[in-house]
Amino acid sequence: MNFLQSMRKPVAALVILAIAFSISWAPAHAAMVSTDEILKQNQRDCDRERLHMLLDRSEVRVQLEAWGVNSEEAKARIDSLTDQEIAEIAAQLEQMPAGGSAIGTLVGAALIVFIVLLITDILGVTDVFSFVKKGK
Repeated sequence: MNFLQSMRKPVAALVILAIAFSISWAPAHAAMVSTDEILKQNQRDCDRERLHMLLDRSEVRVQLEAWGVNSEEAKARIDSLTDQEIAEIAAQLEQMPAGGSAIGTLVGAALIVFIVLLITDILGVTDVFSFVKKGK
């Protein structure tokens, strides 16, 4: 017990010195913040959050896993991007189509079904179209 009491003052002095040297003595700087700066920061935060929400979608997560990328790793990489890179990605997302036209998808699917039925009709597997001459 005497040993602990005798070491109390030197340890306290070392702790005080360590705290004193670790404190940054730089003077505080205050300035007016413009509305533009606040809006830009808000936009950067919104863009970053939007990318995080995009990664939270199940179809995006499934596609990333198909490519061998963990969604948590992707989020960490988004957090490491600069504000300029985040802004560029967000601008590219704005310009990309949201999935294409539904009419184009329907026409493409109908065309594929028609071609498959036509080929199977020509081969004699099905009898769907009356205008197809059957191969023998």
